[in-house]
Amino acid sequence: MGVPKRKPSHSRQRQRRAYNSVLKLPQLSTCPQCAVPYVPHRVCPACGFYHGRQVITVQAQG
Repeated sequence: MGVPKRKPSHSRQRQRRAYNSVLKLPQLSTCPQCAVPYVPHRVCPACGFYHGRQVITVQAQG
C-alpha cells in the first residue's frame, strides 16, 4: 500500500480543499414580486415577500 513520503504542505492542502466551496454555491431564483434574484425558501431581501405575502418590511436604501 502506498504511503506518502512527506507531509503535504499547507498550501497544497488548501488548494485541494478550496474546490469544495465552489461546488456548494447557492442556486438563485427570481422573486415573483420584484424579479430580483434570491435564495429559494428564504424571504426576498429586496421586497420582504415569502410565498406571496409580505413577511418583513424592507426600508428603501438611499
